[in-house]
Amino acid sequence: MPVLHLKAKPNARANHLSVAPDGTVTIRLKAPAQDGKANTCLLAYLAEVFGVAKSSLTLVAGHTAPFKKVEVEGLTEDAFRATLEQFREA
Repeated sequence: MPVLHLKAKPNARANHLSVAPDGTVTIRLKAPAQDGKANTCLLAYLAEVFGVAKSSLTLVAGHTAPFKKVEVEGLTEDAFRATLEQFREA
């Protein structure tokens, strides 16, 4: 099961995922970092990005930190990588 390591940045104007040339994943989230709102927004956004149900995503680590680990169920490693590749910055 693929695991996504990312840095979350709350309070953005819009949800946005970017993959730096070194492979670092950053996700800007509209939601504020309070009462779990940013984590809920993160999982909903990632479900949309990967085309899976929200229940297929599990926040494994980083519940209160900017660096997070999210497990993505129901997706092959190849499909996971291909999806991330679409967000890679030049």
